Formats: sequence, C-alpha cells, structure tokens
Amino acid sequence: MEFLSDLPLGTCRRRTARTEVDHISGLPDDLLLQILACLRCARTAARTSLLSRRWRGLWRLLPDLSFRGVFAPGALETALAQVASTELGLLDINDTFDHLDHWYSAAAVASLLRAAARLAPVVLGVAICGDLREHDVPVEVPIFHRAKSIEFSVRGLYLTPAPGGEFHMLERLSVSSCRLDTGFLLSQCPCLRVLELRDCWGPDIVMVHSTTIEELTVSPRGQTRGVDIVAPALNKLTMNTSMDLDFNVSFLAPMVKDLSWLGWSSFRNIGISEEWRLPQLDLQMKDKVCGLNLTIETREDFITHLEQDLMQLIAPLPNFSFLRLSLETQGHVFGGMLLNLLGNCTAIQSLKLFIEHPETADNACPPNCPCDQPQDWRSQSIPLMALEEVEIKNFNGNGHEVDFMKLVFRCAPLMKRMSVILAPEALSNTEELQEIWDIFEANPSVECCLYRGRRKY
Repeated sequence: MEFLSDLPLGTCRRRTARTEVDHISGLPDDLLLQILACLRCARTAARTSLLSRRWRGLWRLLPDLSFRGVFAPGALETALAQVASTELGLLDINDTFDHLDHWYSAAAVASLLRAAARLAPVVLGVAICGDLREHDVPVEVPIFHRAKSIEFSVRGLYLTPAPGGEFHMLERLSVSSCRLDTGFLLSQCPCLRVLELRDCWGPDIVMVHSTTIEELTVSPRGQTRGVDIVAPALNKLTMNTSMDLDFNVSFLAPMVKDLSWLGWSSFRNIGISEEWRLPQLDLQMKDKVCGLNLTIETREDFITHLEQDLMQLIAPLPNFSFLRLSLETQGHVFGGMLLNLLGNCTAIQSLKLFIEHPETADNACPPNCPCDQPQDWRSQSIPLMALEEVEIKNFNGNGHEVDFMKLVFRCAPLMKRMSVILAPEALSNTEELQEIWDIFEANPSVECCLYRGRRKY
C-alpha cells in the first residue's frame, strides 16, 4: 500500500473514479453478510450503510441479530420491524442500564416482546431494566414457536405467559430479576430440560413439577416458605434459599446425582431443641454420594418459640454419607443436642465437628442450664453402624466434650479412625491429656490421632 508520506515532495496524487474501485462492495451478498456477522452487533452493522449504498439494508438479512445499548424502546421496535427474516437463528437484546431515563415501562416491554416474537428466533435473549413502579403490572409473554433457548432478565417487572399455546420446542429457559408464576409457565413447556430461576419472586412456595426437566437452578428473592419439587427426570439441582418462619421441603427426584442446596434462616427459626438454632444448611451431592454441612449456634436473644424442627426439614432429603457440623457453643453443653441430631443421620460414614468456643468467660453456660438435656444423654446409645471416620476440631478437653467423644466410640462399633485436633487453649501436658489417651487405648481397633495444630502427639 502506498502512503502519501512515501510520495516525492511536492507531488500530489489525484483520486479518480477508476482508482477508487471498492472491491469489498463488489463481493456477493453472502460474503458481505459474513463480514457484517463478524461485527457482532446489529447496531454497528446498520451503520455500514454509511459506507456505500451497496451496503444499505444488508444488516436486515443477517440470520443472527444482537442489539446492545440502544437505550430506546421505540428505536428497538423500529429496528426489529425492518428485519427481513422471520426465522432468526439468534435474537439478543441487551439494554440494561441503571439510570432512571432508561427504564422500560410494562407496556413498552410487552410491545417489544411481541415484535421479537414475529421474528421467531431459535435462541432469544432479552435483558432490560423495567420500571420498578410497575412491578405488579402483568407483562404478557407471547409464544415463541421456534425457540429452543430463552433467557429473560427483565428487572423489576411481572412476566406472565400468554394464555393458550405452548413453547413446544423450548428446551432451555433462564429467568432472572422478575416476578413469575412458575407453575403456569411450566405447563406451557412440555419439552423443557433446563430451567434457571434466579432472583425471581412470586408465590411464597417455589413449585416445580415437570416430567422432562433434567437440570434445575432455583435462587428466589427474599424469604421463601418452602420448596415443592416433583421431577422424576431431574439429575442436577442447584438451590439457594432464604428460609422463612414455616419453611418446608417436599422433594421427589429419584434420579438426582448432582445436588447443591445452600439454605439460611435470618430469623434462626429452625432448631433442634430450645437452645440451638440453624442459621445455615449446605447440602452437596455428587454421583449419589451426599454430604450435609450444618452451622448450629446458640444465642440467648434468639431463644424464642421454636417454629421449625431441623429433623422435619432434613427428613425428605436424600440419605447423606458425610456430615459436617460447625458448632458455635457459647459455652453450652452440646452432647444431648448432637445425640438427637445423629439419631436422624444413622447412615453417615464420616463425621466432622468444628467447635467454636466463647471468647470470654461471660458467655459460659450458666448453672442448671437446660442445654444439658436429656440428663441421661451420656449413657444413651444410637446405632451408627456405617460411621467409619470421625474428626473433632478445636477440642477443648472439658468434661462434656470428653463425654461426647466416649458416646461416639460407643455408638460406632465399626469406626476405623478418630482424629482429635486440640484448641489452642486446651490441655497442654501429658497428665491432663491422660483421659483422652485412656479412651484411645480402650478402643485398640480404631486408629486414633491427637494433634495440636500440625503437631501430632
């Protein structure tokens, strides 16, 4: 290529029509459309009309269209009305912006969706910010007859499917940041395999009944009263829920192999006894191997009427092999409470317990505290015939902790390994550790290990 700077000084090159041949514009339409497709944005592709009349309107023939950052509902509809194809492969509309001037009214969203439905895309994505003042105004979603994948992120608005008709080809649906009646929607999706519901709100109980869904992600906004899932083909489930006062679970999905459920309760309303509450639950399962992680705490200011029993909550869940407990004791005796819990987890093979001790003596358990109930918990026994491995971390060595360790040895006759990791402030010399050694020696069939930090005794 010759640049003006390379010409001899004082010379000037006259540009004529013959020397200005536009070789690109002379290409066939198919090749020009491939060039426009590389721009990845319909708005940018439309601007190529400024280059030459040969390019004018070509963008309307693109099989895949993406509109981003238009920030004007009227302009978007005008652009969609110009599209020549009525069978798009992809239609992607992303007009998210956090300024008030760019919020879409419910009527504007409904009109935009109708314009999109006329183009019958196979893959549809719509991400826009709705007017939060109209969160109760229904926005009817038309039927997209050819759509196999739909993603709606319509922040702050209320989406409702049009009555009659079905999304008979829809296999994947993702909806976020809006109000939605899940049950009504699923009745119109007979072939749905993947469903994602993120930050949505609607009925207090998340209900998913489907014979076709194989992957499900549920992360509702705000407090949830319950989860009702009936999905015989489901094999992957991811849930993140904030549990309301009367939260309950109904779960029927026998084919699940991959499960992740994180649940928490800001009111600490889920309990095991009068003193203990469950602020967080984390259930994980891979290839039918299931593990349950519980954070259990006691706080005097949260000792109120018990709204929900943990045992009722975990009863519908799959049998889990691994139980992990993070226990914030505040100085309370935990043996009786854990005996009650373990009585409902008799299939576990591995138990890991982390004990968090009070930072000050002011939080010590008071005399005659009801936490040390039932009074005979130290002599009781429950069948933990599958339990093979136990780890107790941050063990302080006080009386009721030692009694709990004895109980575990008694209840798990087939245990193979016991690991005890001492707390920094725990017993420091051999004489003080003698009771623990005596328990270990009384169980010679178990590999017993005692640690302080990384140091093994």
